[in-house]
Amino acid sequence: MKSREVFANLITVPPVFVRLDGRGFHRLADRLSLARPFDERFHESMVSVLKSLISVSGLNPDFGYTFSDEISIYFSELPFGGRVEKIDSITASYASSAFSLLLDPKSPVSFDARIIQVTPELATGYLINRQHEAWRNHMNAYCQGALIDEGMSAYDAQKSLQGLPSKALHEMMFSRGINLAETPSWQRRGTLVYKKLKHIQGFNPVEHQFVETLRSSVTTERDLPLFNSPEGREFLNSVIGSP
Repeated sequence: MKSREVFANLITVPPVFVRLDGRGFHRLADRLSLARPFDERFHESMVSVLKSLISVSGLNPDFGYTFSDEISIYFSELPFGGRVEKIDSITASYASSAFSLLLDPKSPVSFDARIIQVTPELATGYLINRQHEAWRNHMNAYCQGALIDEGMSAYDAQKSLQGLPSKALHEMMFSRGINLAETPSWQRRGTLVYKKLKHIQGFNPVEHQFVETLRSSVTTERDLPLFNSPEGREFLNSVIGSP
């Protein structure tokens, strides 16, 4: 029966992003009475899931980026010999269980997973795209929340915002006393978790001398630059590494 398994032998090569998306998280937000337009407890739970994926899951991705209910993790080396089925199923199931343990939603929580093949150069473009989506999501969340607070249904609020350019959304909130450019950085630009090498000095008792070693620590950056700016591209190059 092994030969009848669908996609069991489908293999990808690194580098890749694995993107995880929460399934039915709008209903989850209602069940947990999450604050709108953004709930800091929810965001910190997503960051904790990402940190766990990087540091203790055994999957060993290089870094990850999260906003809203989405996580993208980058692999320069792949587990499970690059088997797509294993990578997708285990990353999604690990994120689902880790998230459930953190927020105790009292009902099953699930993420779906997909693999995006990139090169180190394309990885920068991918992250620029996701950060742009974070900004758009941020504007929509504020605008939709404002319309609902003013008496509009969630469906009608969402429908009325479809197709509006960024400038119109920005002006809509500015007229209501909120400057979207001054909201918390993690809401506008997302959060990145990555491994950072540090020089550690220690004493070698055998050789009776101080030695310096490199240790990897997991770092969380909540105040990100615009990835599409020179500063942002330089930052991403330092995180992704040289091709």
